[in-house]
Amino acid sequence: MQLSGLISKMHTSLSVGTAQYQLPIGDKLLNINDLIGETIQLEFNGQINCANCGKVTNKSYSQGYCYPCCQKLASCDLCIMKPENCHHHLGTCREPAWGLDNCFTPHVIYLANSSGVKVGITRKSNIPGRWIDQGAISALPILEVDTRLKSGQIEVALKDFVNDKTNWRKMLKNEVEEIDLLQVREELLPKVQLLADELGAKTLNNETLEINYPVVEYPSKISSLNFDKTPIISGLLKGIKGQYLILDVGVLNIRKFGSYNITLTY
Repeated sequence: MQLSGLISKMHTSLSVGTAQYQLPIGDKLLNINDLIGETIQLEFNGQINCANCGKVTNKSYSQGYCYPCCQKLASCDLCIMKPENCHHHLGTCREPAWGLDNCFTPHVIYLANSSGVKVGITRKSNIPGRWIDQGAISALPILEVDTRLKSGQIEVALKDFVNDKTNWRKMLKNEVEEIDLLQVREELLPKVQLLADELGAKTLNNETLEINYPVVEYPSKISSLNFDKTPIISGLLKGIKGQYLILDVGVLNIRKFGSYNITLTY
């Protein structure tokens, strides 16, 4: 079978502890878990259309936008990557209404184990999708606040004691040791308790969420696949983790190629 159209990051969900993936391609949603163990081919058709305005662009910015849209959309602003720099209260948000809808909603500060323990933040409504996107094998919400800015401020404070990055190569090789996130939480919370109280943060007493991934074989070496260098990618799909397809010929970060026009044959 063949499907053609623009792709974007895979939709995710959790079913009986295992991550489920759907690939948006054109106007279809493909249950890509079903293709694990099969040979698939993905061909870049040479066209990229901005996810916002639809215009053809030579390069995809911020995972799917043309340069002008990347410069004007609030979702592409630097404060998305660094929420502690939110400037909505200064009246300088690119899209104030968007900011109200997305940055003034409950946010969660969490611990996750994707390549080792890390701290992160996400909208409460984006749980557990955020953790699946990162390839975390376990995750634990520890604090909840009412704005993105506050979550970023607490995250910055916690980064003095714990990492905030994922080693994507270790994550894809599944070189991840089990970590007691509950114990880490008990060690970390007292270090930021004064700030948490000042910002009105709610302490969460959740249990750790364990996440399994649909992978039959993890790679021993990581070779990144890139449509800009190799327009036709064909191989045996061995699994999916994070936003990566794990093929016998390498790994493909679907999120990186948002708005690329692709033909998928399976």
